[in-house]
Amino acid sequence: MSAVMAETGETNVGYRVIQWATGNVGKEALRGILAHPDLELAGCWVHGDAKNGRDVGEILGGEPIGVRATSSVDDLLATDAHCVVYTPLLANVDEVLAIVRSGKNVVTPLGWFYPKSAPSADEVEAACQHAGVSVHGTGIHPGGITERLPLTIASMSRDIRHVRAEEFSDIRSYAAEFVVKEIMLFGKPPEVARESAMLDLLGKGFLQSVDMIADAIGVELDAERRTIHEMAVATAPIDTAFGPLDPGTVAAQRFTWQGTVGGTPVITARVNWLMGQNNLDPAWNFGPEGERFEVEIEGEPSVSATFHGLHPSEAAAGLERNPGLMATAMNCVNAVPYVVEARPGIRTYLDLPLVTGRADSSLRGGIR
Repeated sequence: MSAVMAETGETNVGYRVIQWATGNVGKEALRGILAHPDLELAGCWVHGDAKNGRDVGEILGGEPIGVRATSSVDDLLATDAHCVVYTPLLANVDEVLAIVRSGKNVVTPLGWFYPKSAPSADEVEAACQHAGVSVHGTGIHPGGITERLPLTIASMSRDIRHVRAEEFSDIRSYAAEFVVKEIMLFGKPPEVARESAMLDLLGKGFLQSVDMIADAIGVELDAERRTIHEMAVATAPIDTAFGPLDPGTVAAQRFTWQGTVGGTPVITARVNWLMGQNNLDPAWNFGPEGERFEVEIEGEPSVSATFHGLHPSEAAAGLERNPGLMATAMNCVNAVPYVVEARPGIRTYLDLPLVTGRADSSLRGGIR
């Protein structure tokens, strides 16, 4: 039973949650909040006029639910709520600080996974302590695949020598044209993509994952982290939901972030993003396992795990509902009760108890 229910004696009231943004992850978070037995949707922030004032249920393509979205930050900061699930395209530190200072906890896939050296960490931590709330970064990669699952699996090994978390994804299933073309720089000439900010932008999250793993397993890394960006180009036109990629433009990318000891990799986080497996130079492919996430511990014994089900069955299906985005959202939504009950401050996987999902409503009966 939630703290709110315990205090009020009511059985139909849970943690009040504001969803911040309704993009691909945000919509899945909304569905998760509405389905979670201990959560109540208190509000929803949207960008722009098209969704402002609309009922959230209609934004999701369904029936009205009685909660209207707003683009007014001030209105939402004044709303009575326990937590904000914060999922805009990019994090805004000033926005997060305003949410925290309004007395609301924050769960987000956009950072604060383990920000011991992040420029904003001290200010966010101080704001949390003053307001008595917490901030928690979670998601898939970085997040559960990169941090929580490797540390869980590592409990079965001794003498750990290397930890690896790696993603293999077909980006044709990612329904975000601006991100794919203008931020990830697919379809651009290699000399343009070589200047991509993605290595640094993504590295702000993945290098926190590297630091968390290092501290948790007890290893002191070299001061400098190793980062690698590799590309493959199209050898023929490649069809995508946003139009064809021209021959000679970037059609696959591999980003690697590593922590080393004496120059030897000890912790590796990597993404392999391909626009399909055909007509690539170099001729990269997913191999017989297909799209997946992998976690590997090299130690005594060495242990590995491969995760399927977080990718759509085919690229076209992912444009409608992408399981990876659903899982990212649900890692946030399911963490809400635990974060609300946590001690004030930036709270990571190392600080929280085991976070889990909830059963289907048809199985719960009267049990919350």
